[in-house]
Amino acid sequence: MKFMSSLDAKDRKLLLWSVSIAIGLAVTIALVMPGEDNDQNTLPSTYLAGKHGARAAYESLLRSGYNIERWERPLSELAASAGPNTVVIFAQPFSRETEDYKAVDQIVSRGARVLATGLYGGYLLPDGQVTEAKNFTFAACQLDAEGFDSLANTGEVWMVPEASWSLGNPTQRTQYDCAGQPAVVEYDYGKGHVVWWANSTPLENASLARGADFDLLLNSIGPRDGHQIYWDESLHGEIRSTWSFIGGPTVRLLWIGLILTSILIIFSFSRRSGPLRELPPPPRATPIEFLDALGSLYKSAGANSTAVSIAWERFRRNALRMCGLRQSRASAEELAAAVRRRFPNADPALKEDLRACEEATRNEKIEPREALKVIQTLHQHRQLLVDASRPGSGFVTSKETKQERPS
Repeated sequence: MKFMSSLDAKDRKLLLWSVSIAIGLAVTIALVMPGEDNDQNTLPSTYLAGKHGARAAYESLLRSGYNIERWERPLSELAASAGPNTVVIFAQPFSRETEDYKAVDQIVSRGARVLATGLYGGYLLPDGQVTEAKNFTFAACQLDAEGFDSLANTGEVWMVPEASWSLGNPTQRTQYDCAGQPAVVEYDYGKGHVVWWANSTPLENASLARGADFDLLLNSIGPRDGHQIYWDESLHGEIRSTWSFIGGPTVRLLWIGLILTSILIIFSFSRRSGPLRELPPPPRATPIEFLDALGSLYKSAGANSTAVSIAWERFRRNALRMCGLRQSRASAEELAAAVRRRFPNADPALKEDLRACEEATRNEKIEPREALKVIQTLHQHRQLLVDASRPGSGFVTSKETKQERPS
């Protein structure tokens, strides 16, 4: 059984070619386009499983019983509901919006605990004193504990610092440093608490199991019980809002469809408003071609008696109309008598010919030659009746007989 056997051969070939091209393009795009979830992506997102992603840290906290969820909506919504039991993680955020700075300030002021990493994470924090690193290092640095708080007792921590912190505020305490530059800073702000890392290396997938990196994350976010943890993803890309759920590829395709539909409407209107010209008449077959086709149809169907029935019915209607009688299912004898009353000088063989024609309509096995002979006979009688009905034909009718007077 062929594939799509109901289709025409050309349509099936076109369909197969289209499907093959679509599959080829999909495979080519999948091979050529770089994947977002690879080791070259340095974004510490909880959705990424590459070495710089933070999916392992997020799932580890989730499996450890922490009440944690991703935050993908505007920070202003989180600031409105933040409190002392709120913990927010900003892993390498990027934002230059004033609203985001105000939202983070409000979150901390309400008593929340905030962990931010990187250069832009330090800019985001209230009273942030972040600066660019004096000495750039491309290898992981084992941090030195410098503080006296519990966070400095975490243990062996490895990090690749990308920023530093300007000291001067006594409330801001350095817990770890790398080559004399602050790498982990902790301080209180309002009712809240702030922890800053010089980079997100300890929570990345490739470094999470190294030394006490995961313990540093646990100590930075605080105790598990009674706290709601939000891992911010809104500053990693598109900010989600209530209206953003109706966006995406579907809306783009809808707009494209509306534009194309509008273009089609404009073009169709332009064509209808332009000059119109009558279509050329369709070619018609000549009468002989029509008769040839009709004869071939009767021959292939073996409907000889049908042709006789059509000729007989046409003759009967014309004869009754010429006799001034109502159309009825008259038999051959009744029709012959009616014609004889109207045309007394009609052909004497009319009655016998009509009876033979009526019998031929019932004979389904009649030969073509015999059927043709019957039809020709009916045509001759009809022509005689038409000639007789013309004035001055010399054919005496019943009315003319009544009008004659004896001499």
